[in-house]
Amino acid sequence: MRSLRRLLVPGVLVVVAVAILVSLGNWQLRRLAWKEDLIAQVAERPSLPPVPEDAIFTGDIADLHYRRIELSGHYLPEKEVRVFTSLPLGDARGPASGPGAWIMTPFALDAGGTVLVNRGFVPDRAEWAPPPEGTVEISGLIRPDDPPTWLTPDNKPGEDLFFSRSIAAISAAKDLAGPVAPMTLDLLASPDGPALPQAGETRMSFPNDHLQYALTWYGLAIALVAVFLMFAAPRLRGERAENDMQSGLR
Repeated sequence: MRSLRRLLVPGVLVVVAVAILVSLGNWQLRRLAWKEDLIAQVAERPSLPPVPEDAIFTGDIADLHYRRIELSGHYLPEKEVRVFTSLPLGDARGPASGPGAWIMTPFALDAGGTVLVNRGFVPDRAEWAPPPEGTVEISGLIRPDDPPTWLTPDNKPGEDLFFSRSIAAISAAKDLAGPVAPMTLDLLASPDGPALPQAGETRMSFPNDHLQYALTWYGLAIALVAVFLMFAAPRLRGERAENDMQSGLR
């Protein structure tokens, strides 16, 4: 009984720890299902028919991510900004890669309102072509807003340099006329488009290590139980042997 009492507190702690580890493993499995669904959507959505133009103001944003849309209007080059990014060589679809920026140019819609258009990637210190003048039709993929986090560096609006594609921050800095669409647009690459900005660089690959993480959490739970059993077993055997010895003496 003494050993059982001594094992009570460690046993309770082990049960709590195992419950936490198993919960983390289950959470990673739910994340795995979500990530696999996201990957399937990303693979399918760009090939679907374009959504109506007014969907950028009236549609469900989550349902429109990576959907193609065609817009008519004109660029506002005087309100163009850069958003810092780094494009790994293996991810780039064109020759440009490395540290640089997305070129975000407001696009005034013929039907009214403004949408921020990511015209593509430009490496550091490189020059890029201005947007076409006059009324044009563009085609791109709808992307969600990208508000800053507490880790995001401070923007430099005086230098037209931002560190997230935050619609609110860019709209305020450039005094964009409303309504401003609650989503941005990644311009699709065009054979007759400029070399820079390098369009068609929508990030469509996602790390998917959730199964590995889940197995890690489950493995830690199993290892913790095994360590506790190795810790408890000799103490229980020792007490049993002591009890047997005392019984024999009687």
